[in-house]
Amino acid sequence: MQLTLYGTRGSFPYAGEKSSEYGQNTSCVAIQDGDELLILDAGTGILRIPQSLLMNRKRVDILLTHLHIDHIQGLGFFKPMFNPNCEVNIWGPVAYNKSLKERLNRYLSPPLFPVHFRDLPCNMKLHEIGRNEFNIGNFLINTDFICHPGPTVAFRVTNGKKTIAYFPDHEPAISPNIWKADKSWLSGAELAEGVDVLMHDSQFTDVEYSTRVGWGHSTFKDALRFGKICNVKKLLLFHHDPDHNDEQLESIYQDLMQTNPVDFEVILAKESDIIEL
Repeated sequence: MQLTLYGTRGSFPYAGEKSSEYGQNTSCVAIQDGDELLILDAGTGILRIPQSLLMNRKRVDILLTHLHIDHIQGLGFFKPMFNPNCEVNIWGPVAYNKSLKERLNRYLSPPLFPVHFRDLPCNMKLHEIGRNEFNIGNFLINTDFICHPGPTVAFRVTNGKKTIAYFPDHEPAISPNIWKADKSWLSGAELAEGVDVLMHDSQFTDVEYSTRVGWGHSTFKDALRFGKICNVKKLLLFHHDPDHNDEQLESIYQDLMQTNPVDFEVILAKESDIIEL
């Protein structure tokens, strides 16, 4: 199984030389297993997926953690959406008040986008998910709601040999007392338990987080703590704050690792990185 990081940035793209190493595009990760392909989130990073990987596919699966703009802003420019010979499956969190189609249509329609969602020529199929287990090709996928504003799910994906978990926007515990309780109280702990790779939100420093409690994002230190509690084998610090340039990210990461030693691998996610499992 192979992971390719096409977008590692959170909130909005960050273009320029100072962000060229760790990432300029918003969230998108591709998982490949042989000919099988999953696309996790559709931020601007989805537009970096090579056409050679997409052009002959009859089916594309896009798994959306939630519908905040930085996770769907690439959808309207994704070429398979305009291919009448392609079946595009979009999997996204269910909501009590509006269907997935109605909510996506808020973005993919004028005045925010020139093309109506209903006019996209691909064979569109929408799937609403919450706490589910389902198969796509060789992949077994488990999903559950996690702590982030609005309906938000995380994904646990396995090919039967290796397992990854994807938590790009996540606040594991709003109250500090929850960290002291049984880990079943932590948001998403069941999905992340024992995975080979955990991709996890690390948007804030501790100082930044002190004024952003409840925003649905994690600190670097809490991402590390969550990974340790869940016995992960490798942690990718993900969803970089657009206010953190490459130099700042590297400094935060180095300080984190010097003051919080752990017995598993911790990587600062870089756009274009390929991780073989």
